[in-house]
Amino acid sequence: MPDAMSGAPLRFERLRKRPDFLLAAKAPALSRGAVFIQMRKRDDEDPVVRVGFTATKKIGGAVERNRAKRRLREAARLVLPLHARPSHDYVFIARGGTGSREWGRLLDDVKSALISLAAEHDGAKVSRSSSGASSKAVSSQQPDPTVSG
Repeated sequence: MPDAMSGAPLRFERLRKRPDFLLAAKAPALSRGAVFIQMRKRDDEDPVVRVGFTATKKIGGAVERNRAKRRLREAARLVLPLHARPSHDYVFIARGGTGSREWGRLLDDVKSALISLAAEHDGAKVSRSSSGASSKAVSSQQPDPTVSG
């Protein structure tokens, strides 16, 4: 079974059906700059990563929405192989400015949102498994007052 742990490349598929988008809408989501990303862990054992893209009419007319989605697709193509997780669905939602945002900043938005979503997902697992360990981890991250900086 190919997955990120075995070193085999992840396989990607597109989300195209409305029920899949609706399920992802109930999952954890995060906004960074010009992009809003939803990440949903699927219950199946299929390691394929599914990705969907959408833009509302608030973005603008069809031309602006299509441009925003093209940019999100390209950003996802570049960043997801590095940060996606097997058996997850990702939905990228264009926000105002997605079509005109500087390319490097858009890539940074996508990357930081994916990393933060993964960290939140992992943090949720830690806090559910043992609440004492998570409180100790938080207190150990506070700066040491004896160290001058």
